[in-house]
Amino acid sequence: MRKFWLIFMGLGLFSITAQAQSVPANISKVWVSDQGDGTYKNPVLHADYSDPDACRVGDDYYMTASSFDAVPGLPILHSKDLVNWTLIGHALKRQPPITHFEKTQHGNGVWAPAIRYHNKEFYLYYPDPDFGIYLTKATNPAGPWSEPILVEGGKGLIDPCPLWDDDGQVYLVHGWAGSRAGIKSILTIKKLNDEGTQVVDEGVIVYDGHEKDPTVEGPKIYKRKGYYYLFAPAGGVSTGWQLVLRSKNIYGPYERKVVMDQGTTPINGPHPGAWVDTKPINGKPGEDWFLHFQDKEAYGRVVHLQPMKWVNDWPVIGVDIDGDGKGEPVLSHKKPNLPVSAKATPPESDEFETTNLGLQWQWQANPKGTWHTTSNLGYLRLYSYKAPDEAVNYWFVPNLLLQKFPAETFMATTKLTFHPNPKLENERAGLIVMGQGYAALVLRSEKDGVKLVRVVCKKAYDGNPEEEEVINSMAVGSEVYLRVAVTEGAQCQFSYSLDGQKYTKVGAPFQAEVGRWIGAKLGIFCTRTTQTNDSGYADYDWFRVEPIASALR
Repeated sequence: MRKFWLIFMGLGLFSITAQAQSVPANISKVWVSDQGDGTYKNPVLHADYSDPDACRVGDDYYMTASSFDAVPGLPILHSKDLVNWTLIGHALKRQPPITHFEKTQHGNGVWAPAIRYHNKEFYLYYPDPDFGIYLTKATNPAGPWSEPILVEGGKGLIDPCPLWDDDGQVYLVHGWAGSRAGIKSILTIKKLNDEGTQVVDEGVIVYDGHEKDPTVEGPKIYKRKGYYYLFAPAGGVSTGWQLVLRSKNIYGPYERKVVMDQGTTPINGPHPGAWVDTKPINGKPGEDWFLHFQDKEAYGRVVHLQPMKWVNDWPVIGVDIDGDGKGEPVLSHKKPNLPVSAKATPPESDEFETTNLGLQWQWQANPKGTWHTTSNLGYLRLYSYKAPDEAVNYWFVPNLLLQKFPAETFMATTKLTFHPNPKLENERAGLIVMGQGYAALVLRSEKDGVKLVRVVCKKAYDGNPEEEEVINSMAVGSEVYLRVAVTEGAQCQFSYSLDGQKYTKVGAPFQAEVGRWIGAKLGIFCTRTTQTNDSGYADYDWFRVEPIASALR
């Protein structure tokens, strides 16, 4: 096991509105970054919020992240101290083009976004590598957000970030996806109109990383003390470094400096992120901080918080142990000098007791109104929905209700009853761990009742069929508890119970796999393979995430 190094070191323009404040406290039982003694541990979010970007508005911090084809997309998180984060909503309720994203589009959709506050509005620019760069806006970060408008159409335009300059000019920097554009490792700056809604020129390539910084991408643009700064990672997601470029002219030439890399730590490839500052407090000057992700394979791209300082007008991110101006990440550190904030984490468990799903849930495509209901039932009802004709496995099924892995080790359990349509066979409901390969415990309807089946699908993206093993038979409408325990290395052991007390392990542990640019997910579903005039349904009483030890008590 790798050695983990512990390094200890010693805007009131806008407040979150009542809508955002009403989000109930829901503290994780499996990962809390705030250590309760004035320090925090990384990652601050042990979940797949890749390509994080953030801005400060007064005393509040807001963060967004890539969401690819998951809907709702563009998560919006809020914090008072950069350590404790609450998920307050999503900017994208449905992803355009609407019809296109009614089918699964793994790895496509929302790539690295940028969030900024300007003229009392939040601006959120996001790229779709197949369609172009979009903008959505809001006065309340919890929503509603405007319908996305296309700022510039085209293929391969990725990772946009705006800058409102001192003279009123508006700029947009972005990278290029070689898979669509036929070129990568360059950064381009373009002019926007005064409203920031349209690109008005062809742009200028301001940096070419082919020689020193291959796959430079994810640029964020800032201005400080007369310098324009481009923060951008290079070298690849799992092995790269943080690059900063600076120039007195927005179009360059830009000086280059690597300001953070993995160094002696286990935090590999520190990748796209956001510089934020704090306000002076109690006579002490403000501080600088940097949020970025680390690729942890099946666990996804988790979010770290690094201290940052300025030396000779260059940022140094993390800790600079040898004094060469290049930092390395910290695993533990003193919290930002900000007022004490209550512990907070994104939601994980859901008792399904309100009319809304928990904000952690996302579908694999734009949802339909007939997929589910939570309307004052005290449980979630998922209606079986016919899988697309081409769906030979769950990789191609849009109505999987999924959430991110929340920690390195945890247990997820759900209680459900299954009520299939008696006129149909092969309706299914269950618990799934989803990636490019997947495993699930499935209740499947047959002529003579319901079977509990363990399924595994390897290389699901290639259209491979599932391998299955029948575990048990049960009566229609029987209560069943389905569980998966995730241990180090994302090993997933499934089990089930008929009384909620005694659990029976099912099969060998399954190695969770990454999805397309994302970590593994877990969740629930109800599907069928035949079209008819009515559906069966599965009632999920609750879904709970807890530590393995307490779940086994």
